Order: sequence, then C-alpha cells, then structure tokens
Amino acid sequence: MKIMFSAGETSGDIHGASLAHEIKKISPSTELFGMGGDLMAAAGVRLVKNYKDYNVMGVVEVIKNLRKIFQLLDDLTEIARAEKPDLLVLIDYPDFNWRLAKRVKKFGVKILSYIPPSAWAWRKGRAADCAKIADEFIAIFPFELPVYQQAGAKISFLGNPLVDTVKNNFTVEEAQNYFGVKNSEHVILLMPGSRRQEIKLILPEMLKAAKNLSVIKPARFFLPVADNVDETEIARQISSAGVEITLTKNYRYDLMNIADAAMATSGTVILEAALMNLPCVVLYKMARLNYFIGKMLVDIENFSLPNILVNKKIQPELLQDEVTGERIAEEILKLYRGESHREKVVADLKLACAKLGEHGAAERIAKKILEVAQ
Repeated sequence: MKIMFSAGETSGDIHGASLAHEIKKISPSTELFGMGGDLMAAAGVRLVKNYKDYNVMGVVEVIKNLRKIFQLLDDLTEIARAEKPDLLVLIDYPDFNWRLAKRVKKFGVKILSYIPPSAWAWRKGRAADCAKIADEFIAIFPFELPVYQQAGAKISFLGNPLVDTVKNNFTVEEAQNYFGVKNSEHVILLMPGSRRQEIKLILPEMLKAAKNLSVIKPARFFLPVADNVDETEIARQISSAGVEITLTKNYRYDLMNIADAAMATSGTVILEAALMNLPCVVLYKMARLNYFIGKMLVDIENFSLPNILVNKKIQPELLQDEVTGERIAEEILKLYRGESHREKVVADLKLACAKLGEHGAAERIAKKILEVAQ
C-alpha cells in the first residue's frame, strides 16, 4: 500500500511526522512519500519535495512566488500520476493542497483531508466545495465539525495529537538546572514564529517589550529557535535591540514548563503552550494589504486556539497595530508568577485543553488513514 502526503509548513511537518510514525508502527510495509519536512523524513516519509524550499505567507508574498508555486504544483501532480498512491493525505496548507487534490483525484486517487480548511471561520462555502473532492475529513478541533457536516462531508474528530506529543522530559528542578535559571527568577519566552514575515514584523516589538520589562520587573528572556529559522537574522535583531535574550534549540516544552508567560505569534505554538499551562500574550501582524483583505473575509471573535475552544478571551490577543512593545509588556506583567490573574488564566487553559480529547489521537487517526487507503 502506498500513501502520499502533502504538508507545506512547520505545523504540517509536525503533524505529518506524528501520523507517519504511527502508520509505520501499525503497518510497516506501507510506503509513505510526498512533500513535507525533516521531521516527516525522520519518521519514514520519502520526501519528493521539502516544503522549506517553497514556504511563503500572505497575499503579496504568494503573488511574488507564483511561478515557483505553480511549478511545484505541476511537479507533485506528475509525481502522483507516476507513483499511483492509494491515498493522498492533505495536511492543512489549503490554498495549495486543494488545487493538488483536484488534479490528483482525476487519476482515481482517494483524498483524505487532515486539518481541513477553516470554513468555520471564513468562506463557509468552501466546505461544500471540499466535500465534493475529499472522500474523508479528519478534524483536530471539535468546533470544525458542524459546517462540514452541513455540507455533507464525511468528517470525524478523533482527538488532537498534541495531547500526546506536548510533554516535558525533565522535572522543574532539572529544567531550571539545564537552562541555568534560579528558582527565584522570572522567565519570559519570546516565540515569534518560523516564517520570515513573522520575524520581520513581530519580533522587533517583542524585543521592545522585553527591554521595557527588564526595567519594570526583571526577568530572564529566552527565545526557542525553530529548525528552519534564520538564526542570523534573529541574532541581528537582538543585538540591535540592546536586550539580553538567550537563544535555545532543545527541550522547548521543558522551557515552557518553567516559564511564567510567553509573548507568541498566533499558531500551533499557542496550543502547545496551553497544554504546558503556559499563559501567552497572543500576537498577529501582517503586511497591511494582507490585513485589509483578511479583515473583509474573516469574521471571528477570537483568533487564538485556546480562546476559540472555550469561546471566550481567556488570554489576551493583540492584532496588527495593537502589536507594540508597550502593549505586550503591559499584558505580560499580568501573567508573572504570583499574579492572581495568571492563576485564573491557567485554570481556563486547562478547561480549553480538556476539549482536545483523550490521549492516543495519532494512533486513532493513523488507523483511520489506513482504513481509507485500503
């Protein structure tokens, strides 16, 4: 049996690797190939394309790279035609993946959408369009189901794999020793995201916030660096900001476990932090044209996953012009250990994470993928 994956960004690589690992455990002879990243390759996926060579964000950036993106689409289509997989698994990355799905379906290949387009938030009509293409849908959040069910899609929620994968390796004391942190010190994390645009637009304001906080209420500042990020650019910005930030590579969840709070770009990392009981000030900022277009299309009250799960603002969200060093610092101060507000946020984060389902989601999803492929 042969299964093709298409994952186009860091979070997709994480999810794809988790699924590939479980599929190989259940069915070692199953051949896995497609587009992904280093984590998927390590989990047994034969990479025909590495997403890092094509990863761009936003309308303007996509337009600039259209020729390259369409060439990638042509290449993957031809690979699917030649390889004849039993199933194509789309992992998020909707604008690209659904174009690929339309093409590959013509070859008689079954399609499974894992982490389907966010039709619950915007362009609800997409659910009906997607239902005509994909044979199965697997959601990782319960709030995604209704709009697809109404569109006639065969969709299921089997839990969220992050419940299993997000866990610390060390005790608190061991982690403090590893990172050189005293028990009496406050620890604040900067998590600007992995995309170049996020680092360019959001990291400078995070650094301003850190500088403000170092004067108001001193803390140790850490920035976990993702594997595919340009560390040189991050180091340059830190040097210009004139604030001491420690860059780290390993044991990110252990670092979260000893931190007071984080200033973080909206994305999967916000949910990972929630699972580690780490409050965040959630940030999002994009090019003005992208923001103008997005504002016309998206109609949601909250944009960070823990807030969406409980349908209330349990931790602060700063969007676009609100993303300033002053505002970030103001919100972070409320989340230092010892603050009563922090205790309330942590309690609400636990309620949000309880909605993600039981342990063992990756195994259940892997079994479903094999079932559909067969």
